[in-house]
Amino acid sequence: MSPVAAPVCEPATQTWLDRRFSFRARGSDIRTEVLAGLTTFVTMAYVIVVNPAILGLAGMPVAGVATATCIGSLLACLIMGFLADAPIAMAPGMGLNAYFSFTVVQQMHLPWQVGLVCVFLSGLFFLVLTQLGVRQMIISVIPHHLLAAVAAGIGLFIALIGLKNAGIVVANPDTLVALGPMTAPGPLLALFGLAVIIALTLLKVRGAILIAILVTTASGIATGMAPITPVHHGWADMGATMLALDPAWAWRLFGHGWGILEVVFVFLFVDLFDNIGTLVAVTRKAGLVRPDGSIPGVSRMLQADCLATMIGALLGTTTVTSYVESATGVEAGGRSGLTAVVTGLLFLVALPFAPYAQLVPLAATAPALIMVGALMMAPLTEIDWNNGDEAIPAFLALVMIPLTFSIANGLAFGITTHALIKAFRREFTRENALLFVLAVLFVVRFAYIAAV
Repeated sequence: MSPVAAPVCEPATQTWLDRRFSFRARGSDIRTEVLAGLTTFVTMAYVIVVNPAILGLAGMPVAGVATATCIGSLLACLIMGFLADAPIAMAPGMGLNAYFSFTVVQQMHLPWQVGLVCVFLSGLFFLVLTQLGVRQMIISVIPHHLLAAVAAGIGLFIALIGLKNAGIVVANPDTLVALGPMTAPGPLLALFGLAVIIALTLLKVRGAILIAILVTTASGIATGMAPITPVHHGWADMGATMLALDPAWAWRLFGHGWGILEVVFVFLFVDLFDNIGTLVAVTRKAGLVRPDGSIPGVSRMLQADCLATMIGALLGTTTVTSYVESATGVEAGGRSGLTAVVTGLLFLVALPFAPYAQLVPLAATAPALIMVGALMMAPLTEIDWNNGDEAIPAFLALVMIPLTFSIANGLAFGITTHALIKAFRREFTRENALLFVLAVLFVVRFAYIAAV
């Protein structure tokens, strides 16, 4: 009779991690989860540089925003990992930070401290809607093709901002926009960075965007195209945006009319659908979706998003959301919340370097925005462009976002047109009643803007 092999004792830490995150039941292990978290971090670490650059244009302290970006991402990833046990990393989202900087602050002339109040309220309302089940009602009345168009429109919006920051696209009194002086340092440096990003992306290099930003910055400094100014940061600089939002404004929101309510609505609306799209894409790739299409624990994932957004606003950054770059970690084998936790801890490691994000010139971050915008065009393939019922509202939503420099305007045109088509076809049902309510509110919004 052969001897019975003695059981192999695993370290207590590993046993606790396995019990907590159940990664072995999902076909993973600690090493794979750690590598997956590292992979996700490398692919999305560009946010540490790009987010402060965009919000800095709104007058926010760059060092403070960089710190808020790292700490906010750390806490958000920990919440997602421990609360929802999902391999989804979170950080301040691209698109809404641009909306915050260019529309809320520069066009609407709201102080950034007030804008942060709107971000916090959007997270709070999102949490309430999630708990009440209203989220499902809103998702059910907005057609998928419109969501796809809004996502792509935000991509065009981001790319336009990148081209503008680089000086490749400039204002023109006769044609509205025109090609900038391509031999100037800004455009030359940005085009170089764009070439690096494209080359690294085609070679399937992890972290292509972050590497390109660093290479472009170094090249700009070496050639004198991006002169470096020594900076010294203290604790006060790193915490300049923390708790900077003005709670007193929350009691005076209605005194500022529809405009400020619109800001809350846009943050809420875009975050709601952006999250759903990301959660579906990443969990499907991870094999976590049930046969009926439902996502286990989706409510906890959305709760994590709400909490992360409110925490981000308190720290001094815009809406914190789920990142589709999490799919790279899933491809590397990540299957549990441990992947998200590792990604979050790496943001903590990057924290000491974050305040120096302001050394990166706009021309170096511009290629990143252009590339992110390009990657956001993928949902357009989900629209049936031969079907007028889909194509018309989708097209209007798509083009109005970049052409009016406003996500809100794109949403308004898309939803209102879709509702008009439904009305023309006399498709009035109890299920789409909320759609017509939204459309009427947008019409009232247009009338209010015209009267002001």
